[in-house]
Amino acid sequence: MLIGKLPPNRAFIAAFVSFIVLASSPAVAGTLVRVSTTIGDYTIELLDESAPQTVQNFLGYVNRNDYNGTYLHRVVNDFVVQGGGYGFQLFVGPVDVPQGAPVVNEFGASNVRGTVAMAKLDGQPDSATNQWFVNLADNTSLDTTNGGFTVFGTVLGNGMIILDAIDDLPVVALGAKASSAPYWTESFENGLDFVYMNAEVVERFSEAPHVYETNTGKLITTVSVDGGAELISLNFDTLSSDPEVILQANTKSIIPRKETFQDIATYSTTDNRLRIPSLEINQNGNVFLLSNVVFVLSNTELSQFTLESYDQ
Repeated sequence: MLIGKLPPNRAFIAAFVSFIVLASSPAVAGTLVRVSTTIGDYTIELLDESAPQTVQNFLGYVNRNDYNGTYLHRVVNDFVVQGGGYGFQLFVGPVDVPQGAPVVNEFGASNVRGTVAMAKLDGQPDSATNQWFVNLADNTSLDTTNGGFTVFGTVLGNGMIILDAIDDLPVVALGAKASSAPYWTESFENGLDFVYMNAEVVERFSEAPHVYETNTGKLITTVSVDGGAELISLNFDTLSSDPEVILQANTKSIIPRKETFQDIATYSTTDNRLRIPSLEINQNGNVFLLSNVVFVLSNTELSQFTLESYDQ
């Protein structure tokens, strides 16, 4: 369950008295959603003005934590990467993401490469609910099919590199809930091998691997556990910032990561410390950098971490 956020935590900024200012946030026209996957992260800029009902429908699922820990169930080569419909539980199988009311079709922008659109039922233009896809190519045929598929966002920066890498993975066909589901392991054994994702609203576009936003209290990171025994991506929410900074892991957002990378965060079960080599902090559009940030596990049952130290 997503933890409720406290008001903006000025104390967190006050704790770090010597930031390195990196940059100011570039202007963006729409809401930003960062998608973390087993293969890597990318960010979507939403078309708030041209597809307002569709955007609000999508954000409803994001803000309810519905997309966190879900898998990509349909990837068609050089066509689309689709998800949003299902999670997975071992010994249970696919678990449906609860569907809200269908949203009225708002077709406008063309389904070209890098755009994000809603999936819907054949012959029912106003049937979109929770499933969505990224166009891997200029799929302009979708503009004239079923009333036109509503584009509600665009992938930013180098994000399509991640989507193309997902497209290159092998897929397995296991029925409607995994019609062509990519898997990241050498061979497919069960649904834990699917490509998983998280989706979180962010205030600033960044391709840094470890990001903390002071207004939302959200930490997005990728961690190597016990020297690479396990690689995971996950999100944290700020519970307190005065007198101590305390974060709580969103356990639903814990998903596998395929590969390590330089400056990946680490966690050791020996000393129960989460170490982030370089943490990018967004404070009202200004970006700061902290190094060697250390959090210690302070409540095992609730997965809470307390800030212990950092380097200026």
